[in-house]
Amino acid sequence: MTTTDQTGVRPRRYLLLLLVAITAIVVDFLTKEWVLATFHQGERVDVIGSLLQFTLVYNTGAAFSMGTDFTWVFTCIASVVVIAIAYMGLRVRSGWWGLTLGLMMGGAAGNLLDRFFRDPAPFHGAVVDFISVGNFPVFNIADSCVVVGACLVVVLTFKGLNLDGSFVEDEPAKKDGEGAGPDEDDTTEGKGQ
Repeated sequence: MTTTDQTGVRPRRYLLLLLVAITAIVVDFLTKEWVLATFHQGERVDVIGSLLQFTLVYNTGAAFSMGTDFTWVFTCIASVVVIAIAYMGLRVRSGWWGLTLGLMMGGAAGNLLDRFFRDPAPFHGAVVDFISVGNFPVFNIADSCVVVGACLVVVLTFKGLNLDGSFVEDEPAKKDGEGAGPDEDDTTEGKGQ
């Protein structure tokens, strides 16, 4: 069995993913506990005028409080997402993908903890939201992590960065002489004349 330089890369990138996820979960949990200890439901405090405010809201639905009667469904979906990201993370060899998937996993897990352990009941718990920006729906740190992670997925995919740290090639691989480019055809024709 031979070892390569890539052997040690995988654990470090997975560790990065886990550290980012744990940091997101801890920051999300601490800010929610601070809000619960400081504010009453519906109370609104200006942070930057009416642009940024803190207000305590309990969300039993999905994003934007949709589907409030199906909390258990969102709990199951979020559980599958966290497990899927943890599994995908085993293939990550890119620091950027480690950061991105860590943010998404931490954000999903942060809200999942609310659904598991907060009132009114396990699997039906309300997510604590408190950040209000203009007319945008109220959200929390976990939501922010998921959104930033999703934006990074788009950027990394657009840039062509794979999970293993390689880049997608500009031209697809040619199979057995198929798809020869125009330059190759021109040179072949020029030689025959």
